[in-house]
Amino acid sequence: MTTPTDATLEELLDRSRTLAGSGVRRILGIAGPPGAGKSYLAEELAAALGPDLAVVVPMDGFHLAQEVLETLGRAGRKGAADTFDGEGYVALLRRLRHQVAPRTTTDAALDGVVLAPRFHRDLEEPVGSAIAVRPDVPLVITEGNYLLRPQAPWIDARGLLDEVWFLAPPQDLRQERLVARHVSFGRSREAATEHALGSDEVNAREIAATAQLADLVLRLVESP
Repeated sequence: MTTPTDATLEELLDRSRTLAGSGVRRILGIAGPPGAGKSYLAEELAAALGPDLAVVVPMDGFHLAQEVLETLGRAGRKGAADTFDGEGYVALLRRLRHQVAPRTTTDAALDGVVLAPRFHRDLEEPVGSAIAVRPDVPLVITEGNYLLRPQAPWIDARGLLDEVWFLAPPQDLRQERLVARHVSFGRSREAATEHALGSDEVNAREIAATAQLADLVLRLVESP
């Protein structure tokens, strides 16, 4: 994988602020394997920029529902590329890319708004229409594992993103985070470790191979 560049949150905030100030809708992608810190970085950037400049739309909202995964026989591989609605995600990116100014409708509160799903980890299920994206917000930050996957339908996502940053923290730190996340959502330490070093690691190796397609491969570091 490409050697990552050290970057501070402040440096990345400056870069995202430039995107937000371009005068047109921009979409920033943050990719990386499970436990890389994608959600943390996306939320930190959006919080610093404020709701008038940025909104986070995670790819995780396109997880297939547990019932669908069980029907397809994929429940044991949850998190793999084929356990997401990739076509739905790409369709949403197209809507966000071409989102138009408000129109006159019977529901002024949703005039021109695009509604996106969110994945609730406490439920382990996606919930539709959970994120409202106003047409006047200049920067959409989307984060997820497969933003750079070069197979259909994911390959179409790359052309809809203005920049993609690939997070590549040290392997041991990433796995520690992943185990802690699984434990926090109810798994035993043993089960969490098995999952993190099993199916999660299989996915991580596949995702790492896509880093070369990113605009920036980075390791988030503290400010000096």
